[in-house]
Amino acid sequence: MNPSWSPHVTVAAIAEDEAGRFLLVEEIVDGRRCLNQPAGHWDPGETLLQAVVRETLEETGYAFQPICLVGIYHWEHPHKDLTYLRFSFAGKVGPRDESRPLDHGIVGPLWLSREELEARRDQWRSDMVSRCIADYCAGQRYPLELLHCLPAPGDA
Repeated sequence: MNPSWSPHVTVAAIAEDEAGRFLLVEEIVDGRRCLNQPAGHWDPGETLLQAVVRETLEETGYAFQPICLVGIYHWEHPHKDLTYLRFSFAGKVGPRDESRPLDHGIVGPLWLSREELEARRDQWRSDMVSRCIADYCAGQRYPLELLHCLPAPGDA
């Protein structure tokens, strides 16, 4: 047992437009151009829903409204000693705030169909990119009421 092991808890947003395209983020990771859902780490003091709204806005300029949980994904990085636990949410986005600066390393948002995304497989940040969309397209939806944020002892 490794006492210093700590998984990275992340959130990801799945948004589909009327044309069946999905919101993705083009980003530079370890010097490589990658595709990912708008995603990032869960920060202290926020709920998972607040985290996915914040990350989507910071990485794309779109305000995200989560509607359902698509899945929870456990992924081990193949080349680093990193474990990820991703909560993937589907929802809707409003108009993009073009004036908003994006996070460091973000090239920008783009909308791709599943076929376009598959053709760029070599750019996926991880296999979670495709898996989350596949689960969404398969109809996997869980109510947000599955998530509970309990008060700390003494806060009640």
